[in-house]
Amino acid sequence: MSITVKSSIRQHQHSVICDLADMIEATWQRHLALSPYHLPKDLGHVEGRLEGERLVIENACYQTPEFRKLHLELAQVGPNLDILHCVMFPRLDYGLPIFGCDIVSGRGQISAAVVDLSPTSPDGLPVAYQLALEGMGTAGYSHPRELPSWGHIFSDYCCFVKPIGPQENHRFLQQVLHYLTLHCTQAVATPPAPHQRSKVLAGQRNYCIHQQQNDKTRRILEKAFDPAWAERYMTTVLFDLPGE
Repeated sequence: MSITVKSSIRQHQHSVICDLADMIEATWQRHLALSPYHLPKDLGHVEGRLEGERLVIENACYQTPEFRKLHLELAQVGPNLDILHCVMFPRLDYGLPIFGCDIVSGRGQISAAVVDLSPTSPDGLPVAYQLALEGMGTAGYSHPRELPSWGHIFSDYCCFVKPIGPQENHRFLQQVLHYLTLHCTQAVATPPAPHQRSKVLAGQRNYCIHQQQNDKTRRILEKAFDPAWAERYMTTVLFDLPGE
């Protein structure tokens, strides 16, 4: 499946967000067999108002034999706030970690950037991931950031930083590319293991439940829309719980 970028806001967002969105989709297309994943019609492109500014949210979703959902969200609030959010949820037959990446840029400066391969097993990441990620994390960044209270769902290789300057911005992009390429190649090489479904299901539910506790995201959505809409968006688009 060929990805055609139809985003109306990507070209107007922070250059690092634009580059990262392009890189994520190019990597997916290079390594995975993509097909469409259909969101509810009213949640693919959303517009609202937040403190007098126009809020636009654009979602692109795909699925593959290994992943039940690949989600790339771009959001913009007025001219001063740009957001990228990406998550890859494996199918329950695959005991793979969950790739997640977020960037927040305010007034042209990136205030937060995070990438991780979060384990879905209580045993942690598979050995192949540990070997490929050895020495990675926040090393080399001048401003590491503190994980939220529910941050125990992340791996020891989670990179949560405020990148400073072009060199650290480039370092973060390359780190995301390394994590993402590793994940895609490992997924394609991993045979399905149906006997692990209950363990994978529990791991994904634990991840989603804790991510739904992100108060900052919820508050923005509640202000722009209303609490009921925010709850639906959080549990349907951002962190939907897998079925049996």
